[in-house]
Amino acid sequence: MAEPLLEIKGLQTHFETDSGRVPAVDGVDIYIRKGEVLGIVGESGCGKSVMSLSVMRLVPSPPGRIVNGAIQYKGEDLVHVSEKRMQQIRGNEIAMIFQEPMTSLNPVFTNGNQISETVRLHRSLNRKEAKLHAIEMLRKVGIPRPEAIVDEYPHQLSGGMRQRVMIAMAMACDPELLIADEPTTALDVTIQAQILDLMKQLNRDLGTAIMMITHDLGVVAEMCDRIVVMYAGKIVEEGSTRAILKNPQHPYTRGLIQSVPRMDVAQDKLYSIPGNVPNPRFMPEGCRFAPRCEHAMDRCHTEMPALVTLDAGHQSRCWLHDL
Repeated sequence: MAEPLLEIKGLQTHFETDSGRVPAVDGVDIYIRKGEVLGIVGESGCGKSVMSLSVMRLVPSPPGRIVNGAIQYKGEDLVHVSEKRMQQIRGNEIAMIFQEPMTSLNPVFTNGNQISETVRLHRSLNRKEAKLHAIEMLRKVGIPRPEAIVDEYPHQLSGGMRQRVMIAMAMACDPELLIADEPTTALDVTIQAQILDLMKQLNRDLGTAIMMITHDLGVVAEMCDRIVVMYAGKIVEEGSTRAILKNPQHPYTRGLIQSVPRMDVAQDKLYSIPGNVPNPRFMPEGCRFAPRCEHAMDRCHTEMPALVTLDAGHQSRCWLHDL
């Protein structure tokens, strides 16, 4: 097996609040290999986005802080490198597509300026060369009239076009790893399909590894080689896309899959997992999913289960595996 391009080991990212410490990410181990598409799924508040911001060293400090763990990129621990070194990596070797393009793009700079900034910083191109490169990137992501769009502002574009500009900006330096945080949120289904096709094409043509953060299992089924399921700051299941979707082993994963509407079954009411994600300041003892789990036993409320290997590459964190 190829060496991981990125390997996260025991990552703990906490936030200090007036009410105490909040463990947003609490001991996470994740790896991604070159050219692989990895899906990170879970409900809002499970720690997906904070984990990705930790990789980029973009967690606002204060109040956030990486308190433990390692983030190994090609053998280099990003937790301990200097900010100057992170600036060399960020946008050049590891790039990120943020959740909301309208707030991620600067409204007072043209689309071309925002793409050009990346290549001028990392590739030492002059202003004219950088603009030509920006036009070429806009063309690559399927934006019509790139020579005109390059001089326009984000507010002049639709949501789908703004997301394409974000992808063009992220891909401007041919990064080895692309982190996509909910890249199709708030887009209509037609534009979603186009954005996903574009990302698959970039992965296929350039060999870019993609970490896809989403709560949409349909996106995961179409895009990803492997899936990591997170709940309340911890990984509860991990495995190949086929293994997870065909044979989910954790009750939470089963609940997520049951919640997806099906075209082949008549349903009066969609299934929903009972209860809510726990408040991170007051995590339950034992298994964090136990208060919502129909299979919970006494042991589940007092002891945290370990992440155990069930089959090759398939892991789950549940006491049911001991029965």
